[in-house]
Amino acid sequence: MLFREPETAALEALLFVAKNPLTAELLGEILELDQSEIEELLHKLRARYAVDSCGLTLLQINEGYKLGTKPEVARYIEVLYKQPAQALSNAALEVLSIIAYKQPVTRGEVDFIRGVQSDRALATLVEKGLVKDVGRKDAPGRPILYATTEQFLLHFGLRSLEDLPNLEVESPDNDTVACVLE
Repeated sequence: MLFREPETAALEALLFVAKNPLTAELLGEILELDQSEIEELLHKLRARYAVDSCGLTLLQINEGYKLGTKPEVARYIEVLYKQPAQALSNAALEVLSIIAYKQPVTRGEVDFIRGVQSDRALATLVEKGLVKDVGRKDAPGRPILYATTEQFLLHFGLRSLEDLPNLEVESPDNDTVACVLE
């Protein structure tokens, strides 16, 4: 595929302006190219951004693609927006971890695992777009089910939920033990 600079530029522009990750299929429809051509253009962009002198990177999130900034330049972007990074509280991180590994899960199930109420932490995660309502459980009271979002994957630099670390820890006897969220 020689001389595809106009298509590469168009692809780059689409990935830059898109609010959500775009699938290769959708990109192919928009650019009127087949999947192999789109994959080749994505490969070309990935290589272009791989150099240290570039502050952008091609992100793959689930089956979609999006342009983003490299983590190494985050501090400069924070200065631009003069917004101190709002770290998540320990409670919010606990709730987020439970949801990430057990999803979809109800607030009651999260509360049971943590042993304390999680209302405020859950509300914070929903507000930040890291967690969303994905339906109702077929149980008495029809509680809301929560799951992580694409923003969660983007925020933590994950391509998919399969990239989450294993919940295995080593015991003092150097035996691997699975950590179970009950």
